[in-house]
This record gives sequence, C-alpha cells and structure tokens, in this order.
Amino acid sequence: MRYVQLRAFHQVAISGGFSRAAEALFLTQPAISDQVRKLEEEYDVLLFNRNKKQVTLTHSGQKLLEITHRMFDTEQQALELLTESRALRSGTLRIVADAAHHLLHILGSFRARYPGVQVSVRAGNTETVISSLYSYDADIGVLGEVPTGRDFEVLKLNSTPIIAFASVNHPLSATKSLTLKQLAQESLVMRERGSKTRQKLEDLAAASKIELRPAIEAEGREAVREIVASGAGIGFVSAAEFGQDSRLVRIAIDAPETLMDEALICLRERSGGKLVRVFLDMARSMSED
Repeated sequence: MRYVQLRAFHQVAISGGFSRAAEALFLTQPAISDQVRKLEEEYDVLLFNRNKKQVTLTHSGQKLLEITHRMFDTEQQALELLTESRALRSGTLRIVADAAHHLLHILGSFRARYPGVQVSVRAGNTETVISSLYSYDADIGVLGEVPTGRDFEVLKLNSTPIIAFASVNHPLSATKSLTLKQLAQESLVMRERGSKTRQKLEDLAAASKIELRPAIEAEGREAVREIVASGAGIGFVSAAEFGQDSRLVRIAIDAPETLMDEALICLRERSGGKLVRVFLDMARSMSED
C-alpha cells in the first residue's frame, strides 16, 4: 500500500469523480485512475462503483474513506503544528450553523485577532451540521441541541425558550400568548424536517395530543422570517434568534417551557487542529466573561 494510492482514492471519494480529483491533485486523470486501480488489484477489493455518469463508493470504499479522513486530517494537524504561525495567518476555518447570529461576537473578535484567516459560514439545520462534521465538510458547527455521545467536544452558548412570532399586521399581533390548541387552528409557517426547533415544538404538542400542521414549510430560518413578515402565517423560533425586526412581534407559547440550547461543537478527534482550538478557546473565554 502506497501513500499516493490512498491519496488518489481519498481525493476521488471526496471529489465525487476521477476528473475532479485529478484537477485537485494537479495530476492527469489516467494517473489517478491507475493509482486507484493498483490499490484495488493489490488487495482484491472494489472501492468504487463506476458508470458513465457518476462514481459512488462501495461498502468497502465507505469504510476506507472513514480511515483516510482521519489519516489526512491527522496529516493536516501535523502540518499546522509545524507551521503554526502560518496557519494562523492564512488558514481556513469552515463553520456550518443553524443560526449564525450566535457567532457574531466571536467572529468579530476572531477576525480582529487573526485577519489573515479565511472564515466560511454556511447555514444548515441540526442534521446538516452533524453530517457536515462527520463528513469533514466543516470544522465547527453551531446547533440548537447539545448532542449526546463522545464523538463531539461541546461548548454550550445559551438556552432560551421557543416562541411564536407574527407580522405586525397579523390579526393576532396584539396577542401576548397563544396555547398550542389555538396555534393549531392558525396558518403555521414551519422549518423543514430536520429542524430541531420544529421537532421540539411538535413533540410538545404531541404530548398534549395536538397536531401542529404547517400551512407553509420553508427551508431555513430566514425564509420563515420573510414569509411570516408578509403576513402569511405564524412562525416559531428560539427567543435568542428572534432579534430586532420592526415587521414582527413575538408571541409567547402558553405551554410548558421548551428550551433550545445553542452550542458550538466539533469532532473530538479534530479538536486539536490549530484553528479549531483557537476558535473554541476564544469562544469559551468570551462565554465566561
């Protein structure tokens, strides 16, 4: 087994094809194909299902990818250790968040201290955050539910209750609170399935044998906000995420309080990465102030 063979396999797997892997490694496609073919022949194993339109991993390929993810991430951590000052001057930190505003104060301080580091932030629900971390598509996640298990290092940010909200022009805009039964009679605007806010709210209603059925289902918190602001229905969000919007009013939910936790998480095996560690340490320091 040679390093170049594993590197070729890994790049094809994460790129989704031999051509893209060749571009990423600055090699020719035949060279990449040859390295993967030799690896498969040497160990008499099929790592990819090949057809004209796409390349997919076999079961053995999936298992090997889990190992090479750790292998090349460890290599990257070693590189960061050896080039520590350079990593903090020109590295890249990838964050996927269910609500980016929880990060704003941390991002501001981080960017002020490490202006050369490129930070990418993309949106996603709880399922997206978890899957992105497991697939090594993100370094740090922000989500509304503290995960169980030992795979993650977790830094809890805050806990706030779920509230309803409506347009200032909605007939119920002057209402201070609504019961779950009353909400069930209204046009509801809810996040996509996979949203932890939606799941917790539906579980709360189900415990009282009430079904909260969305009239409109939208992907992403901002989409829900804009739809509600148009007057199309009532939405739900954690109190910390409501923010300031003159188009909207908050409405308390007259039911047992349901809290949404917000936490920073990363895979424990990747927590030693220089940028990840510096960001988590800064977030922890700021949360303790």
